[in-house]
Amino acid sequence: MNSEEMIDLCKRHTMYTWSKGEAVNPLPVERAEGVYFYTPDGKQFLDFNSQLMCVNIGHGHPKVIKAIQDQVAQLAYVFPASATAVRARMGQLLAKITPPEMNRFFFTLGGAEANENAIKIVRQYTGRQKILSRYRSYHGATNACMQLTGDPRRIPNEPGTPGFVKVMDPRPYHYSFGATEEEQTAENLKYLEEVIMYEGPDSIAAMFVETVIGTNGVLPPPKGYLKGLKALLEKYGILLVCDEVMAGFGRTGKMFAFEHFGIVPDIVTMAKGLTSAYAPLGAVAMRDEIAQHFDENVFWGGLTYNSHCVGLAAAEAAINVLIEEELVENAAKMQHVMREEMDRLQERHVSVKEGRALGLFGMMDIQKNADGEPMAPYNGSHPAMTKLGKFFRDNGLFTFVRWGSFMCNPPLCITEEQLREGFAIIDRGLEITDAAFE
Repeated sequence: MNSEEMIDLCKRHTMYTWSKGEAVNPLPVERAEGVYFYTPDGKQFLDFNSQLMCVNIGHGHPKVIKAIQDQVAQLAYVFPASATAVRARMGQLLAKITPPEMNRFFFTLGGAEANENAIKIVRQYTGRQKILSRYRSYHGATNACMQLTGDPRRIPNEPGTPGFVKVMDPRPYHYSFGATEEEQTAENLKYLEEVIMYEGPDSIAAMFVETVIGTNGVLPPPKGYLKGLKALLEKYGILLVCDEVMAGFGRTGKMFAFEHFGIVPDIVTMAKGLTSAYAPLGAVAMRDEIAQHFDENVFWGGLTYNSHCVGLAAAEAAINVLIEEELVENAAKMQHVMREEMDRLQERHVSVKEGRALGLFGMMDIQKNADGEPMAPYNGSHPAMTKLGKFFRDNGLFTFVRWGSFMCNPPLCITEEQLREGFAIIDRGLEITDAAFE
């Protein structure tokens, strides 16, 4: 099937996410290997976003492919109340790579399902109903997760499930909030405690946070924030859930992003890099005291594909590749290259406001004037950003341009040469936004 046939049939018979059908312009993809993928016509793209920040080990790894093939040949699916060898091994493997306080996992098919079930777990465990989350967050597109999410995609899905309370991030979108990171932390936690008081501490089950904010900025927390947040929540008996769907499995240069900040959450949700997206799988990790509660009490939740054999086999192989090929370490090592390239582009281009990177989790912000006003407004667009996105695609660079920013999240197997190859394309493209600088 050539590119034109592929696009035509996909648009005619299938729906695309977050798009109206007449406007969608899908990219035809035939095969992928390492950090590159290819159209049916042979055009090569450097995958600078690991697709949806999920193909952490790179495309087409033979060990993961073989593990999936072997599992399908032996046992593709059994009902969730079964015990299987791959389920036993994967539970044991996750217990080895998560903190010692976590030894029980609930398997789902993706990150949204993981968060949906984490909501059920915290409510059933605490007997409380309200959930705190932040405006600058994304937690999934299912019903409850859309209300957990703070970003504008929740708005067309409102009103939704009750009981969700949004709070500001320590780093607001539009203005400064404390001159230093420590001041940002102190002021935000003071404000958060006031919200907790207004909402009634005894009614709040948990607070969900992306350990490092993903789609809405790739923003690591300011200094002391997560430690202070954990202490504040513990004061009121509120659980901390860290959403590591995007930040986990080596993306930040640690196996899990919370390891950078000296805390152990009560619950961790994960997906994406769990299998490097070779098969669908998500998971909820919980502290032992929460798991013990469900030894004595029914967990009122269930999924047809809970602990699906094929997803578990893909995850086991993908995690072993991460460890054996030292890809987490490579992400940490490549951070300085990404940081160097971002700093170079900021010096060269007036339209570059800022670049951020933790491991290989990166984003660059584009400004339209010397006051630092974003090139595109919150939840808006700008012709220069549209042109920049087209330039990237025309020149074989795959990443996401969102509002006034673009993402830099390549597979963790990327080399320094390949990373600089991507930034060389970005360098040329930024002439477009420089021309729009006022």
